[in-house]
Amino acid sequence: MKIAIGCDEAACGLRDIIKAHLSAQGHEVGDFGTFNNEPVLYPDVGFKVAEAIMAGQYERGILLCGTGIGMAISANKVPGIRAAQTHDTFSTVRAAKSNNAHIITLGARVVGSELAKTIVDAWLAAEFDPQGPSAGNVAAIGKLDEKYKRIDSEQSDAHVPVR
Repeated sequence: MKIAIGCDEAACGLRDIIKAHLSAQGHEVGDFGTFNNEPVLYPDVGFKVAEAIMAGQYERGILLCGTGIGMAISANKVPGIRAAQTHDTFSTVRAAKSNNAHIITLGARVVGSELAKTIVDAWLAAEFDPQGPSAGNVAAIGKLDEKYKRIDSEQSDAHVPVR
């Protein structure tokens, strides 16, 4: 599977561990940084990973920051993306099975490396059932994405200066 990964400076160490874990399993991992411990704007990293998934370059994504919260918020700003903050295997499996999450986010200051690997494995093993009981909810989320994508596009067009 092709998996995009990205982090801020607080999560470089955990990102490296997860990246090695995924590569050892035969996954192709695209790393969107950051690549050092210098402060970075995590929304930029989250947005790049989310865009790459929406463009079809990667099947799933993993984003890491101190808590996982900021990355989830950032990635979810991309229309069509469903990113879920996960810190345990139950919520991780539900992110896939009930919400068809493209991205999971983890907090490097919240979970240890062994739990993080277990969470990633649980998410990759879980699959969304498009005929299952949560299909209607995921479809409704998709309709909201489309609605607000149109509104955003209309507002952007309305504010473009005419020359």
